[in-house]
Amino acid sequence: MTVSRDKTPTAQETFMQMAQAAGLRGRLLVTVGMLVLVRLGIFIPVPGINRQAFQAGLASSGLGGIVGFLDIFSGGGLSLLGIFALGILPFINASIIMQLLTAALPSLEDLQKNEGEAGRRKISQITRYVALGWACLQSTGLALAINQFADSPGPWFVASVVIALTAGSMFVMWVGELITEKGIGNGASLLIFVNIVSSLPRSLGNTIDLAQSSEQRSIVGGIVVLLLVFLAMIIGIVFVQEGTRRIPIVSARRQVGRRNYPERSSYLPLRLNQGGVMPIIFATAVLILPASLAQISFIASSSFYLSVTQALSPGSWIYIVVYLLLILFFSYFYSSLVVNPVDMSQNLKKMGSSIPSIRPGKATSEYLTKVLNRLTFLGAIFLGMVAIIPSAVEGATQVTTFQGLGATSLLILVGVAIDTAKQIQTYVISQRYEGMVKQ
Repeated sequence: MTVSRDKTPTAQETFMQMAQAAGLRGRLLVTVGMLVLVRLGIFIPVPGINRQAFQAGLASSGLGGIVGFLDIFSGGGLSLLGIFALGILPFINASIIMQLLTAALPSLEDLQKNEGEAGRRKISQITRYVALGWACLQSTGLALAINQFADSPGPWFVASVVIALTAGSMFVMWVGELITEKGIGNGASLLIFVNIVSSLPRSLGNTIDLAQSSEQRSIVGGIVVLLLVFLAMIIGIVFVQEGTRRIPIVSARRQVGRRNYPERSSYLPLRLNQGGVMPIIFATAVLILPASLAQISFIASSSFYLSVTQALSPGSWIYIVVYLLLILFFSYFYSSLVVNPVDMSQNLKKMGSSIPSIRPGKATSEYLTKVLNRLTFLGAIFLGMVAIIPSAVEGATQVTTFQGLGATSLLILVGVAIDTAKQIQTYVISQRYEGMVKQ
């Protein structure tokens, strides 16, 4: 097969490498196998639970909306009360906590920036311990909440559920790290991706049933409008995810020995959305915390719990405002972790490069900070639009079969798909150069 070594791999070349290259094929098999294993664990029930009583109690309590929203990220494990009901959420919450602590504590910041690979491994280990503690906390709250639906309620049932859910969450976290290390793509993101995709057939089926059972033409028209909005959002997400600001860079003329190197020009790419899919995942995880804490604090039946759950229920105006503010905060926060203008300025100065009409050093870092802040703000505004528009269209068309599948899910699906496809393309390109070395 003839390939171009200077261009992006074609679809034919990518599929050929996936079928023929043992390394890429092995990584794909590991990824698919682990994802299937996690999906099977969703349907293994926790010990001693009466599912019929739980479903009836869930319907009568009015918490079905929140549980349905959480089911998008657990793949239905919460409503089914499977051993993987917590899924990857404790690890995501632990990652949020660690990133906040890294920015606040100089010792953790030193581990991340100055200790190299050993420091990153230490932070990863601490994150696992935090995830274990958070899984124990969440599983305890869930076990106490469903104790009344057990075949034999009591301390033994609570303890067995806590052990099962915590062990399941730790196993899912290990699977995510295994996919990241030996598979294709980011393990945690792919687990959420698969859980969201698993809910699509049910939403599509409910939408088809609604269109067939409704005699009003406005419902059918609303479904068409909603699908068109989703399509437009997907196209917009692709453009924003791929959008970059190219800052021109000029390398000074230099002489090494007797050889002269002429002046060269290149560019520094800054992404419009530096955080990618992470700000919206973090914002969603934070919005889940109040419901979890309310259950853990034994006030599930109090008026405070009902007011919190109603105020932060998907679709309410308080939920939308808080959601937007969290997206804006995490966009800037994650951008500050990914890109450091001071380090970029120092690296340019060491390489003898500079931005035209901008002095090296402090002036360069200030210029990059200004550009980065503007790009981050535009990216956060777009994420906010993605968060609001689908919910607003659902409310206007009265088509709620895709409830909770709008903003968060669209960005995660498209973002994870793009990142995974890029990793596959990177592996295919590396195979080209291996072939060149062998020749």
